[in-house]
Order: sequence, then C-alpha cells, then structure tokens
Amino acid sequence: MNRSISALTLLSGTVLASGFLAIGVAHADTAGARTDAPAAEQALPEDASAAGGIVVTARFRNEQLQNVPIAMSVVSGSSAQSRNLNTIQDIAATVPSLDFRNGASNKDRNIFIRGIGTITTSPGVESSVSTVLDGVVLVRPGQATFDLVDLERIEVLRGPQGTLFGKNASAGVVNIITKAPSDHQTGVIDVGYYEGNEERIRAGLSGPINDWLGYSISGLYGNYQGNVRNLGTNHWVNGYERWGGRGKLVAKPASNLTITLAGDYLHNKDTTPNGVYASTSQTAFGGATTNSAALAGLLAQEGVTASANNKTVNTNFDTYVKDDNYGGSLTAEWRPGDYTVTSITAYREWKNRQVPDWDQRSILASGFPQGADNGYVNFNQFSQELRLASPQGKLIDYVVGAYYLHANTNEIYQRTVTQLTSPTTTQTNTGVATYGTQADNLALFGEANLHAGEKLTFILGGRLIYDKLTYYHQRNADTATGVTGIRPSIAYSTGSTDRVDGSGRVGVQYRPVPQATLYATYSRGYKGPAYNVFFNMQAFDQIALKPETSNSYEVGLKGGTRGGAFTGSIAAYWTDFSGYQANYQDSFLGSPVTRLINAGTVRTRGIEIDAAAHPTDRLTLNWAAVYSNARIRHFNCPAATVCPNYDGAPLPFAPDWKLSGGGAWRLPLTDTLGVELQTDWTFRSATQFALTQTPSTIQPAYGIWNASVALIDKRNWEIRGVVKNLLNTHYSNLLSNGTTAGTLRFVPRDNDRYVGVNASYHF
Repeated sequence: MNRSISALTLLSGTVLASGFLAIGVAHADTAGARTDAPAAEQALPEDASAAGGIVVTARFRNEQLQNVPIAMSVVSGSSAQSRNLNTIQDIAATVPSLDFRNGASNKDRNIFIRGIGTITTSPGVESSVSTVLDGVVLVRPGQATFDLVDLERIEVLRGPQGTLFGKNASAGVVNIITKAPSDHQTGVIDVGYYEGNEERIRAGLSGPINDWLGYSISGLYGNYQGNVRNLGTNHWVNGYERWGGRGKLVAKPASNLTITLAGDYLHNKDTTPNGVYASTSQTAFGGATTNSAALAGLLAQEGVTASANNKTVNTNFDTYVKDDNYGGSLTAEWRPGDYTVTSITAYREWKNRQVPDWDQRSILASGFPQGADNGYVNFNQFSQELRLASPQGKLIDYVVGAYYLHANTNEIYQRTVTQLTSPTTTQTNTGVATYGTQADNLALFGEANLHAGEKLTFILGGRLIYDKLTYYHQRNADTATGVTGIRPSIAYSTGSTDRVDGSGRVGVQYRPVPQATLYATYSRGYKGPAYNVFFNMQAFDQIALKPETSNSYEVGLKGGTRGGAFTGSIAAYWTDFSGYQANYQDSFLGSPVTRLINAGTVRTRGIEIDAAAHPTDRLTLNWAAVYSNARIRHFNCPAATVCPNYDGAPLPFAPDWKLSGGGAWRLPLTDTLGVELQTDWTFRSATQFALTQTPSTIQPAYGIWNASVALIDKRNWEIRGVVKNLLNTHYSNLLSNGTTAGTLRFVPRDNDRYVGVNASYHF
C-alpha cells in the first residue's frame, strides 16, 4: 500500500454521480491495501481498471464511479476525519441533495435525499432513505446516528434504489463501507481537540495474522460539553459522550473463498435539549401571528431571552438520551470461476433510553404545565441475503439474489405532567404506553446489463417484495378525559397488514468515448404500509397506512479528461410520490400531537451539477450546485381536521438551492515534509422545517465557510489546524412549535466559529 499521505484524494461523483466533491488527504489508515467492501472482489473490466479514479460498489460489483448510471456522491473516511465530520448528520451539512433532521432523541432524527424523507418516531414506519452498513440494511433510522468509526467511505445514492437495496430505499441510500484489514502490520492513532472542550481519540491496529487470516480492530472515544447553557442546572448541554469499537477478521482458506466476520459496539449519550426558545410567538400558515406575553414573562423570570441565536435554556433537569448500538455479520464470498456468490448473515440490536424535559421550562404557571418523559426502545433485527453476480464485460452481466428480514421493536413510554388547577393547587397526571411492532420482509431481486456493443448498454432490474407488519399498543392514563400532553387510556389493540409489491429500474447507458457516460433511467420506488404506533396513539391510528410509491425519471452525463485533470457531472430528475407518508401536526388540549397520514402526492425535481479540477499536482478545486424543487402536489387533509390549502408548498427539509465548493493546495517543504491549505464553503437557501408551512419554522438562507492548514510528513504523521464557520454565521438546524407556545430552535455544533487541531500518527 502506498503510505504517502501527501497526495490529495479527490472524491467526486463525476458527471451525474456526485453531489459533493470531497477533498481529503489520503491517509495510511488501518485499511491497508484492501479498501473495498467484500462485494468488490470481482475484477474490474480492463477499460475501467486502466481509467483510474474512484471505485464504488453501488451495484454490488466493483465499478468506476464514472461508469455507474446512478447519481451519487462519495466521501472518503480520511476527508471526513480531517474536517471533523463524525456522523451522517455532519456529512449531510456538506453534501448537496442530502439533509438531516435533528432532534432531542435518535428516534426523532432522519435522513432526507432530494427533499424526501420520513418524519416520525413510530416503529411502524420505514424511512424513505435506507442506511446500509457493510451490506447490512439498518431498519430503524435511529440506528444510523452512530459515530462513523473506521470509515473507508460513504456512498450517497440518490433517487429510488429499491431494486438492489430493498423496499425502504424509495428516496435513496446511504451506503457506509468500513475498512478491511491491511495486508501488512499497521496502526494509527488520531487525536483531536476543539474549542468548547470537544476531544476525540481513535486508535486502530490492522494486519495479517498468517498467510490466510487478517484482522483489524479500532476504538473510539469522544466527548463534547455542548454549546447550550442550562441555567436551571448550571450545566453545559447539547453535547455528547461516545465510545465503542469495531473489529474484523477476514479469512481466505482457499483462493476463491473469503469469509469476513465483523462486529461493532457503540455507546452514545447526547444531552440535546428539546429545543431552546427562538421566539415567544408562532406565525401560522397565512400570516396570523400569535405572541404569548405570558411565555415571555416566564422566560424573563428564568433568565432566558428568546432569539434567533438563543443558546440558553432553563429546565428542571438535563434532557438526555442514551443509545447502545451493536451487532455482527458473517459475510462469505465464494468465486466459482468468474462468478461470485455472496452470503451476508447479520444480527443487530439497538437500545435507546430518552429522558426529555417535555416543557422546556423550570417554572410552573397557569396555562404552562410541566412534564417529564421516560422512554425505552428495545429493537433487534436478523437479516440474510444471498446473491449471485456474473462476470463483468460479457454480453449480459447480472446480479440476482434473495433477501429475508425479521425485526422486532418493543417500547415503553411514560409521561408525567403537572399543572396548576388554582393559584395554590397542583394536579399531577401520568400516562404509560407499551407498544411494539414486528416486521417481516421477503424479496427476490435482480438487475442485468445487456451490452449491445462497446458503447451501448441496456439496464433492466426488479424486486418482488412481500412484507408483513403487525403492531400492539396499550395506554394506561390516570385521567378519564386527558390533560395537556396525555390522552386518556386506550384499550389493548393489535393489528396486522401485509402486501406483495415491487420496485424496479429500466434504463439505457451510452459511452460515446471511454471518458464519458450518458444515461437515462426510469425507477419505481416502494415503501411498505405503516402504522402510527406511539405514546399518544389514537383509535384512527389503528388503521394501516397505504404504501408510499414513486415514479422517477433521471438523465445524466458523467465525464472527464484523460488522467483526471477535470471531471464533471450533471443530472436532471423528476420524481412523483403517491401515498406520501408524513407526520401532520394536530393538537390536543393545546399541546402539539402528530398524526401520521398518507399526505397525498408530492413531487421533487431538479438539476445537480458537479465539477472538479486538478490542474497541477499541488492544486485541487471542486464545486457543486443543486437545484431541487420539492413540492406538495395535493395534500389530503386528515379526517375531522380543517386544513389550509398546502398544494404547491415546499416539503420540509428541502431547500431549493444547495451549493458547495472548495480547494486544497500543497506546498512541499522537503522531500518528506509539506504544508496543505484546505478550504470549503457551503450555502443553502431558505428551508421550511414544518409540513404545516408555518412561517416561524423557516430558517433563512445562510452560508458556512471552513478552512484548515496542515503540516504533513508523508512517512507517518500529520498535524492539522481546523477553523469551522470562519464568518461566525448563526443558524438553526431545526425550528419547531413549542409545547404550549412559542417557537423552538435546535443549535448546531458550528452555530458559532470554533477552532481545533487534529493529529495523526501512523506506524
């Protein structure tokens, strides 16, 4: 393996395939010579191997990114580490077409691609964006919020990907590939310290045990005090503590057989509050503003000033959430002749405990009750995938396979609410709900390429799906009529739904010259039926939602000059969704309550452009621009609810414009020592965070500029100084309506400028 860390790694989604061009330093990390996923054992076609560039496994085979007829972005692990991008949430802040919903608990967080995602805490709903870890689909969105330990690269596949990746990929896939063992003994220690008392350390070892067995093992610890002050406890909050590790054993008992045993365990504790007050008013759709003088008075007593840059909260205790995310997989690859048979057997568990301060205040007053929640999630999944890949470069090449998934969720959620019934009398009520789901999925899938010549290829693929979903729910409350935040008791109920459906893709790909690819595809996406199973579940939630389906059309061009001095991509897409599954905010006794509904039809369409230039060995430049028009076509108002006309309004977490750009310049000082200057800039237009289109939940347009300077010894070490948010631009990554009044904001890590240093040592 080339251990030089002075060479720049340019990860671009060439012409249609990239939404972000990530620049980073090519570290000699623990991956060693093998930096691909197990599915990448097949040899590349000769033209692809000779072309150089980025190799991806987006279609379960080794392919040059330039040649894949899918719009996608790739971010390297070394680039993410050098820029302090440690989670998918961090990656989403810099990758056009990718967005992330923040929240106090991992249950509330989710991923969006091209403006499409699912906002819900119900275990009976799938995400529209699938997250895949080393070939294993993560069923619950909360599983995808872990720290990116030992990352090789992330592939962001845009648009429906259900043919190969499954039924919950109707909007796209985030494909995470971790490092494989090195072919020689190597190790790495990475440490980082950032303003605000954020510290991180990662260490790893990798290498061969003998001629046929290799290993890799890595560990991580990270801690951040937070950037929000809780005046009630006098603590810093909005921080985290994370620790865990990942290990792999790769055995090659025969020349045509590879067996990989992988396991990981990650513990995470977040102290993200349920929001801090951005305003004591709410502006409804249509422009009517309700200002709460009573809330303003309460906050004044607590020492909190609501503002667009508020970073203080006053609560009785610190909201926190703990997650334990762990699992293992056994991957076997057998290569009889030129074929590859792959089996992936996996089991995972996710345990989540959340303890939020429900009301976000410390003073009990008339009309402003106080509450505390306590929730537990116990989730597990088992999956088995078996597939056959034919050799590449023949008249027809294909991937066919079968998939099975069984997933269980059991949850307990308790809410206690105290309110004033007179100036001197209080009343406390409690509700406890027990609920859960069981999901089973069976699928047969395949995709084939028919090469009608050296330049023309036809693509045909499909997935036949059977899924079954059952739920149970019961809520016991000590109030017959309900109180703010707690609905009355509801008897034990259970339900079941199943469906046979499918997804697919058909397309054509044309390569006029070896350095360019034109393609056009049609894809059908599918996301299965759902139940709205949560603490305040109601009788009408016991009816299953219909599936969410999509029809997507995409055309693209990818290309570059010989040698890779310039690469670029452009993609245009048009996707219509029917039966769109979304949370609509209702209210009960003055408190917000979500209702999961088939919200109607929505459409996302846009253009994605990327370009990168490497004019000299010392300079790399890149930029990307995305225009995405994600809109409600027709909104279905829930029964017994009066809704404004939302038709034509934007979808949540779907800015019309996202831009990014950056560059890196290297200056050699000696034969082994050099300096690297790196900078990047991102911009997003105004973003609406609520389906109800409240103007008070719109984040205005903003841009973020980052920079770093590194001293690099290409033999074994690097020291990098990092500045995040150079211009000290303040913004919110989520705005929402308060429990009883006002508007809340969530504060991102880079809400304020901060500096830090990363140091790496390789041995």
